[in-house]
Amino acid sequence: MEQAPITDQEFALFQRLIYRIAGINLADSKKILLVGRLQRRLREHRLASFGDYYRLLSSNQYPDEQQTMVDLLTTNETYFFRESRHFDFLRQEVLGGHDPRRRFRAWSAASSSGEEAYSLAMLLAEALPNHMWEVFGSDISTQVLAKARAASYPLNRNEGIPDACRRKYCLPGERGDDGTFQIAPRIRQQVRFAQVNLTQAISPAIGSFDVIFVRNVMIYFDTETKRKVVANLLPRLLPGGYFIVGHSESLNGITEQLSVVKPTIYRKPE
Repeated sequence: MEQAPITDQEFALFQRLIYRIAGINLADSKKILLVGRLQRRLREHRLASFGDYYRLLSSNQYPDEQQTMVDLLTTNETYFFRESRHFDFLRQEVLGGHDPRRRFRAWSAASSSGEEAYSLAMLLAEALPNHMWEVFGSDISTQVLAKARAASYPLNRNEGIPDACRRKYCLPGERGDDGTFQIAPRIRQQVRFAQVNLTQAISPAIGSFDVIFVRNVMIYFDTETKRKVVANLLPRLLPGGYFIVGHSESLNGITEQLSVVKPTIYRKPE
């Protein structure tokens, strides 16, 4: 079935929909990206236009289709030990003073396919060998969370992992010669993943954390949504805990409940 090109009016409908669901501001320049990522959904449902697909999304005929759309439109570029200065800060200035009687908990709040969460886990395994610790990873996309739980990555993705961690915590892929590596079970068993929409109320059941990484996601939010996300996260950060954003992000004008430690690194008063 031949598909009609997306109109400006149809694109505006999708912009409003992804903003309502995920808080993401899809710029006008992203029209080609949207078409490229959603076109196959039109083919799958044998639809002639993006307007038809929008109407399908707005109906209850396919209740899982909105999640599929979110999975396709959310950007998930990440890699191990990305923006390594943050990991250096944790190792050098935070973990050495942690009370060994208490479990250290870290949250990778936009964990994508798991590289950030497993990087945190490797860091904690090295820095706190005799302490209790755990990592929680979350994302809005169920598709990338499935990849995170599988913990299998192409070999060329291991470049950022320190040599000592690579030797200890990265195992050959299941078939040995398939060009992949697997995160070791002793790391995987300390990392838990769940779907969380940061723009909505967050359940207290996930507990409290010593550090929350929410990096390279708020660049997609407008100021109002950033304030909402930070307000949702802060109750889950322990007093004295650290809140870390991406190198191109800032909480200036977003919240007064955190103090600046260094650029992109904030702390909740004790």
